[in-house]
Amino acid sequence: MMATDSFLNPKTTLNVKGRLVDLSQPAVMAILNLTPDSFYKNSRSGSVEDMLLKVQGFINEGAKYIDLGAYSSRPGATHISVQEEIDRMLPAVEALHKHFPDAILTIDTFRAEVARASILAGAHIINDIAAGELDENMFATVAELQVPYIMMHMKGTPQDMQQDPFYNDVTLEVVTYFIEKVNRLRALGVKDIILDPGFGFAKSIEHNYELLRNMEDLKIFSLPYLVGFSRKSMVYKPLGSNAAEALNGTTVLHTIALQKGASILRAHDVKAAVECINLVKMLNLATP
Repeated sequence: MMATDSFLNPKTTLNVKGRLVDLSQPAVMAILNLTPDSFYKNSRSGSVEDMLLKVQGFINEGAKYIDLGAYSSRPGATHISVQEEIDRMLPAVEALHKHFPDAILTIDTFRAEVARASILAGAHIINDIAAGELDENMFATVAELQVPYIMMHMKGTPQDMQQDPFYNDVTLEVVTYFIEKVNRLRALGVKDIILDPGFGFAKSIEHNYELLRNMEDLKIFSLPYLVGFSRKSMVYKPLGSNAAEALNGTTVLHTIALQKGASILRAHDVKAAVECINLVKMLNLATP
């Protein structure tokens, strides 16, 4: 793949069940956790009514995507069965599809069975933190369903990923990882792929910032990429604070990511992320 070709021909649309979604301008993916143990408690949803109110708020604030997660992927999270994940996920998908038929629902799962059931229930995009590494059937399932696929870089599992992660060159390893994955997906006929570098997953704080500094290297794929560092430890640990106090730091990193070409900000705080996008857009529109 030639970098020059990629820079000239970036992918600008997604086919979402027959609807063309514009990627030419960055957008926000709102985080909706259906788990009781996600690291940021304000993202958790305890009932269908609570969930619907949260999603209405996300939409009002400008979210383009709603990302549903029924399996906590925080470091050291409790492992749950496929059936428990499905039992958490499907009622949420069905309710959101009914009440917000125009909303684009993404499913945060590394299990093909959960992905399939969710798409059939009304969801639109699969968001896989493991890029097929934790379920050998995932790539074939994505190809069969012909839905957009977000794949993230991670080593190990959520239970062990932060146990002394090591890289000789984290950026090179992430790019090499995606080259192999993209080639496999293309061979299966998957057309709509979004890359996620995996900030906070199997990476030290130093790894995260090295990867962010070099994030333009992902442009060689000519594919959109998503960033997810909302309120994570890479934001608050260097500042000596905590997740509850990490909005300002998150906004700083969102600004940097947008300037480096990010297409999607996966965020807990939709209004702040949308404002960030709008102000960076003003900078790009300013007359030299």
